[in-house]
Amino acid sequence: MNEIMTGMPAMLLLTLASYLLGVFFQKSTKISVLHPFITAMVIIIATLFIFDIPYESYREGNRILDFLLGPSVVALALKLYDNLDIVRKNLAAILSAVVTGSVVGIVGVWAIGRMMSCTPEFIKSLEAKSVSTPIAMDITGPIGGSTSLVAISVVITGVLGAVLGPSLLKILGITDPVAKGVSMGCASHGVGTGRAIELGAIEGAVSGLCIVLMGVATSLLVPILNILLGL
Repeated sequence: MNEIMTGMPAMLLLTLASYLLGVFFQKSTKISVLHPFITAMVIIIATLFIFDIPYESYREGNRILDFLLGPSVVALALKLYDNLDIVRKNLAAILSAVVTGSVVGIVGVWAIGRMMSCTPEFIKSLEAKSVSTPIAMDITGPIGGSTSLVAISVVITGVLGAVLGPSLLKILGITDPVAKGVSMGCASHGVGTGRAIELGAIEGAVSGLCIVLMGVATSLLVPILNILLGL
């Protein structure tokens, strides 16, 4: 019985059912904070805890979903191709925004960490919070940060960006689709890009491009800025 509960079909079903329930709850309540990602995470953690299912079993059972993350990101290139002319016209602005966003994100973490007397390890563990999880972990490990902590910070950053990003852009009066896409992609990586796609095709295409550019910029700037900041 235990093998059935912890097998791949059961773990995949748990993940998919939890996400679908999250989508249902959000559509039913119309509460933006109840993002399907958050709801699914709570349901999965509670299920693993109640039935005493090891996390390793859950992770192994969802290995196929990990594999599909790669093709799903590549699929974003289709929207980018459809809006290639717009991207070309705004390429200089996009690149400058990505570099600026990366620098502000890294230095901002350092400044807040110093004000709160955080350890260098803790600060380094949050510097790559605005890029996708695999890239963030590859950046954080070699510089002496905690890969577990950066993984958590990436999730929180992505969800906050997806939930609060569109409202914040509206409050600030930002209506340009390219600017919206850059903001969502640079600040909240894949989760934010999923929300950007809902805003529009241009927003989704630009946001998908910024995921890649932000990963490259952050991986190059983190070691350099850490030296300059004395970390």
